Parts: sequence; C-alpha cells; structure tokens
Amino acid sequence: MTRPEPPAERIIPPTERGATRIADRAVAKVAAQAAREALRAGPDAATLPVSGGTVPRSGVDVRGDIARVRLSVELGYPSDIGAQCGAVRRQVTVRVGELTGMQVSDVTVRVDRLHSAHLRGDGLGRVR
Repeated sequence: MTRPEPPAERIIPPTERGATRIADRAVAKVAAQAAREALRAGPDAATLPVSGGTVPRSGVDVRGDIARVRLSVELGYPSDIGAQCGAVRRQVTVRVGELTGMQVSDVTVRVDRLHSAHLRGDGLGRVR
C-alpha cells in the first residue's frame, strides 16, 4: 500500500498574511523606558532625585507604523536641560524603532519639575 503524497506547501503572499499590531500602551512603555535609560546615562544623572517619582510619563499617537511620542520628565537642577531633552529624544527615537519597528516622527519632551540636591538635603550637609 502506498501513501499519498502530502500536499505541497503553499507560500502565502505577504499581503494575505495579516499584520502584527502593537498596542499604543506598549509603545508608550517602551518610550518611557528609553527616556529613563537616556536620563540615567547622562552626565547629570547624579543630580536626579532618587525617589520613585522620576519615572517618565509617556503617551503616544500611532498611525500605521508611525508613532508620535509625548513625554513628561523630572530633571536634576542645575543641569543642561536642553542636552538632557535632546538625549531623551534621540534615545526614544532609536529604541522605539528597534523594539517596535515603528518610525518615530516626533518626540515632545515636557519638563514637569526640576529637583535640586541642595533643597533635598542631599547636598553639602546641614547649614548652621
């Protein structure tokens, strides 16, 4: 008795395969983590507050494979605010692209609060 041959595998064209959709919330989490990476790697990382309130907040608008990102961050003071915001923009653009395959058209960074080591008591010690 001979076995019937299995049917030849049909190659499905890319247009018929479907698509993977990444939730906006997942893209926002990637962006927030990338912002945190940028801030922790910068030269002013020591001036950032140690409390849990330093987690960047993010929101995204996704249209197809293009994302627009909004971030709210807290920075140490004194520091180069422009350089830190630029580093955040670059890191978010790169990491969101790498991890989601999306193109980032715009990254808006809003500084919500500046933290001073001197006002936290982490500075030079007690003043008499």
